[in-house]
Amino acid sequence: MLSIPGNNPRTPDVQVGPVDLAARVDEALAVQALAFGLSDDEIGVRRHIVLRHLLYPGCRALGATTASGRLVGFVYGLPNDRAHWWSTIVEPYLRTTGSDGWLDDSFVITELHVHPEFQARGIGRALITTLANGAAQPRSILSAIDTESPARRLYRTLGYEDLARQVLFPSAPKPYAVMGAPLPLPGPAARSR
Repeated sequence: MLSIPGNNPRTPDVQVGPVDLAARVDEALAVQALAFGLSDDEIGVRRHIVLRHLLYPGCRALGATTASGRLVGFVYGLPNDRAHWWSTIVEPYLRTTGSDGWLDDSFVITELHVHPEFQARGIGRALITTLANGAAQPRSILSAIDTESPARRLYRTLGYEDLARQVLFPSAPKPYAVMGAPLPLPGPAARSR
């Protein structure tokens, strides 16, 4: 468990550690809805996706919780498989940039979200570094909305670089960037190789 101190009474100390995401999927999606601006319909769709992902071999999840047990952030990911839906969408874009080799022997950060009241405290950094640095794969990939944002800045500070931009996912209103970084990521949970 990693402890992140609070900076005022509204944002108490937070612990980062393993979470049973299947049991807490509705709490996690409530955080994602606030952090990412999801509608009720989108939450329903994502609930099924998250629960399906959790069944994949090697899928792991971490949560950020307060002392009272409130879930204020989460991350999950899994070893990449070129047959997975996400890979089939991004592969042509990565092939165009000569980066499709990143789909092999990599760990995908599938979702990372922190409640807006708890952002800018290092919780997202602790979640992603702890999860990614526990992976057996030598590198990590992820997708993020292709705009300058705090999330993209965080990923860059961790060594993620753009592999492809303007990636279009069906039903997503905005284009995404696919980013990749060698592991371990710099941060509180760096592992030795």
